[in-house]
Amino acid sequence: MLVKKNPVDIIGLMSGSSLDGLDVAWCRFEFREGKWDYTILSANTYLYPPEWKERLQTLSKQDAFTYVKTHVEFGHFMGHLVKRFIKKYQAEADYISSHGHTVFHQPHLGITSQIGDGAALAATSGINVICDFRSMDVALKGEGAPLVPIGDKLLFSDYTYCLNIGGIANISYDENNIRKAFDITLANMALNYFAERKGMPYDKDGLLAKKGNIRLRLFKELNSLSFYEKDTPKSLGKEWFESVFLPVIFQHKYPYADIMATIVEHIVYQIGRVMQHKPAGKLLLTGGGAKNKFLVERLFYHIPHIQIVLPNNSLIEYKEALIFAFLGCLRINNQINCLRTATGSTCDHVAGVVYQRTPIIHER
Repeated sequence: MLVKKNPVDIIGLMSGSSLDGLDVAWCRFEFREGKWDYTILSANTYLYPPEWKERLQTLSKQDAFTYVKTHVEFGHFMGHLVKRFIKKYQAEADYISSHGHTVFHQPHLGITSQIGDGAALAATSGINVICDFRSMDVALKGEGAPLVPIGDKLLFSDYTYCLNIGGIANISYDENNIRKAFDITLANMALNYFAERKGMPYDKDGLLAKKGNIRLRLFKELNSLSFYEKDTPKSLGKEWFESVFLPVIFQHKYPYADIMATIVEHIVYQIGRVMQHKPAGKLLLTGGGAKNKFLVERLFYHIPHIQIVLPNNSLIEYKEALIFAFLGCLRINNQINCLRTATGSTCDHVAGVVYQRTPIIHER
């Protein structure tokens, strides 16, 4: 297999649905002895200023002009953060590979949209950019998610299962030599929503949820939502959270601690449903949920036959940024980076749009 540059340095950018901030990871990929190796050289999370968090939270309700303006300005904003990152860590990169921030995701309507204009990002950072990884898959009748399975398969083949608990919990694994992947349930998107109503950015270690009581009526209602009976591939987005998940909760007047305790139990119960008939094996657990001690404790209870592996903090926090950097690596080498068995699209394909920044001799 020929690769254009070996090794290659790529800065991966990830802005998740939980709105924790922008994850930036400087990654190096090298193809040797028939497989890809990776190194996370440096990584950092830049918390969103209140203004940007508000803009991202409310953008789906704004007019078209505001959407386009925010799309471009967010690209410039990310570009400035990358420049800060490069200066701090003395980073060098051949490309930036950006997930952007999802505003709309309704693949059943042929729609997915991640803001963060690649041209603006390239112009501000001065680095070539790869972005817009989901649109082609949705155009090919896929879910546009999850996209991490190719990275799980090629970078983390030592694990039987890869579970990421971020804003949404998703899983990836091989079954009969076919890579399967899908969104399981909402996770930090829901937990952070209620933590913020208690004046906290998130529920550290799950301490608030641990104090609460599981409300069985709410627990049963959440578990009866039709999404959980859908066949895979399937994916979730903010729209489902706002239009389906939240209304179920707001039918009741429970204390926030009880709501969060019930959501935690709902999350691990749904993961347990997926895993209950799966063979024993090693499960790599990453994402912000992996740092929620109460959630992890309950997860151990629900899947006792599975060996849950918690990696180092760098991988827990930056695995998705790493894999989006890897998607960019595959894209520039014209290698498949999106699997139809994971998303339900009509074919495996090479996803991602490239913004090649032409070297400029004289800048104004």
